[in-house]
Amino acid sequence: MRLSGLCGVVVAGVLVLAAPGVAQADPFLGAPGLGDPYYPLDGNGGYDVGHYEIGIDYDPPTRHLAGTARIEARATQALRAFNLDFDGPEVRMVTVNGLPAAWDRNGEHELTVTPSVPLLPGLPFVALVDYAGPARDEMGAGWTISPSGGAFVAGQPHSAATWYPLNDTPLDKATFTLHTTVPAEWEVMSNGRRTRNEVRGDKRIVSWESKHPVLGYLTTVAIDRFSFLEQQRPDGTPLLSAFAPQAEDNRETERRLPEILDFAESLYGPYPFDAAGGIYVDAELEISLETQTRPIYAPWTDLETVVHEIAHQWWGDAVSVRQWSDICLNECFASYTADYLWGERKEGVDVDTQYREKLAKYLDNPKFWEIPLDNPGAGREFTSVYYRGPLFLHALRKQLGDDVFFGAVKEFLRAHAYGNASMLEFRTFVQSKSGTDLTGFLRAWLDTEEPPADEYLFPGALRV
Repeated sequence: MRLSGLCGVVVAGVLVLAAPGVAQADPFLGAPGLGDPYYPLDGNGGYDVGHYEIGIDYDPPTRHLAGTARIEARATQALRAFNLDFDGPEVRMVTVNGLPAAWDRNGEHELTVTPSVPLLPGLPFVALVDYAGPARDEMGAGWTISPSGGAFVAGQPHSAATWYPLNDTPLDKATFTLHTTVPAEWEVMSNGRRTRNEVRGDKRIVSWESKHPVLGYLTTVAIDRFSFLEQQRPDGTPLLSAFAPQAEDNRETERRLPEILDFAESLYGPYPFDAAGGIYVDAELEISLETQTRPIYAPWTDLETVVHEIAHQWWGDAVSVRQWSDICLNECFASYTADYLWGERKEGVDVDTQYREKLAKYLDNPKFWEIPLDNPGAGREFTSVYYRGPLFLHALRKQLGDDVFFGAVKEFLRAHAYGNASMLEFRTFVQSKSGTDLTGFLRAWLDTEEPPADEYLFPGALRV
């Protein structure tokens, strides 16, 4: 429903009038985006979410998805209207604090909600969105239909808005509960700990709880005829992994999850969550994704991919980017962990030689260097961070020395645990740990579109 014509509303004791045809900023409207340099309409202004409680009922044969999203939030300004990000099925009803609210779907993914009673700054509120309809197949960009007829969610930098409404920004983490209802013969996987798995008649009801804050694109649900692998860490952390019917070949790789967690923990500090595992789907995905506590794995997944996604539980999940231009914090570290550190620590690989061989292969290839690591550009964020990123971190490690480098990355993660960090903060932090000026080194590796000078390519033990 749209609001039109001359209207007035009292917010915090102030009467605001808006005349038709007069364009003016309304201080009582939450912004439809937060101005991310790559995705300016991601997220919404005027509130912070504390918790999502999502309930979905999905029928694989008909692909009908019905959902109810309960969003517990706090207003950060006076609001006569606010936005949610949602690109899922038809909205049937919205309430705010138990009262009916008007809504309007607009733009690519905006759901504008107008409460019956305006919201006051600093006060909590609860929005409830009821929706239902056919689920669209977004194939690796959100809700995805599996060849088996089931479904799962994966996509970066967006995916959550295809199946529930949210504040879809890295800047607003929240805890997450999911309740699912599916036909009894189907199984359901998600993030965190499974708190319920019950068959009632011809239906299965499964609930999952994430007690640590999570970003939208790191939430998932997967519905399939899974088989399971249950393991446990020495400290009691439960490890539950699932395999779609055509993904059983990955079971032996996943048996190494306790070893991989121990390895990453030795590098980056205690595992930051209370559960872990993996979800192996059988769709032809181009990506695997670090969905929090339980990554989504494509059929081509190998051991290095699992190491990569587990490293993301520290770099990307527990500590998340502030803006998508900071993507090196996620992908540079995950790639260095899988491509260099695992081979060095577990297989005895001489990674200095590996580094030099990579440089020899690509040093004279302009395309290899044309996308900078810091602020690579919209649409290019998932490129150079995978192949230039590990080289940068290895050079930085040799510049600082092992003791300083590994101590610094652990300290940086502790300082930003369950929050956000930027490349600027990382640059400032590593400079504070160095006895020499890193300005030229960091600029050469992170900001330029050409190979760094020899003094930055071969610091410390890399000198030949």
